Amino acid sequence: MATRGIFSSAIFFLAVLLIAAAYAERRTLEDDRVTVRFDSPLENAAKEVLKRYPDIRAELMKDLGWGAEFRPEIILVKDNASFRKGVESDLVTALAVPQKDLIVIDYSRMNVHPFTLGTTLKHELCHLELYHHIPEGKLPRWLDEGVCQWVTGGLAEIITEGNRSVLREATLSKRLMSIERLTENFPADGRDLVLAYEESRSIVEYIKKEFGVPGVRSILEHMRGGDDLEDAIRKSLSISLAELEKRWRSSLAGRIWWFTYIGDNLYEILFLFAALITIYGFLRILKKKREYKDEDEEDHEGE
Repeated sequence: MATRGIFSSAIFFLAVLLIAAAYAERRTLEDDRVTVRFDSPLENAAKEVLKRYPDIRAELMKDLGWGAEFRPEIILVKDNASFRKGVESDLVTALAVPQKDLIVIDYSRMNVHPFTLGTTLKHELCHLELYHHIPEGKLPRWLDEGVCQWVTGGLAEIITEGNRSVLREATLSKRLMSIERLTENFPADGRDLVLAYEESRSIVEYIKKEFGVPGVRSILEHMRGGDDLEDAIRKSLSISLAELEKRWRSSLAGRIWWFTYIGDNLYEILFLFAALITIYGFLRILKKKREYKDEDEEDHEGE
């Protein structure tokens, strides 16, 4: 989760970390590429970050097509309670503060499906990378979160377990948030926050499906050059932002319709499938009986 327009919240969060340091000794590992600060019990995790960081950064640069020179600071927090107070949400597992090239990870949530330290780090590093290339105020929140989910295979920095039907329900009930609604800030918490992340991922996945990876990269490249979102989409996809949203919603509705149809008629479909298998088996038996009969007749004629 990248903070934007809410830097005071980030400062509050850092203050919470300082308070936590009163009872958890903070240590540091670093090299010329990254600084890792961690609570004492997390030394092995910090060493893993230091070791894997170059490869994760290289993967990200390959995915996005470019890379900036900066040296991030990564903080691994052992105390889940302090982290939750800082981000003011039970769903968030990590936080990126682009203004400070800072990443904070709640390590207590790592290695619990689907979160891993490496994938989470790549996601948050993606936020920093995007903000180093695209001028402040130009990058829409949905594109930021959607791209960072894309490069990590769909992983968000929030817990969505048990909320997998949110996007489907919103589509069926026609309660999807507009792209404009997702431009500046996301809802603070709950199912609306999950929906915001799901929609962001879905929009970027739609662009990738219809226009390929070059389409996604072209939008980012034009915005990197100073274009706003509308112009970047027109130049990259040859359609307007409104048309993109219209096509995305239409494709989503069509896909959800099939899922719904199958779900609502699952027993009938299974029954029909079983009946077809039974009929197929019956016809095979009849065919074999006929073949045996023909063979018997041939044997009698031979006698």
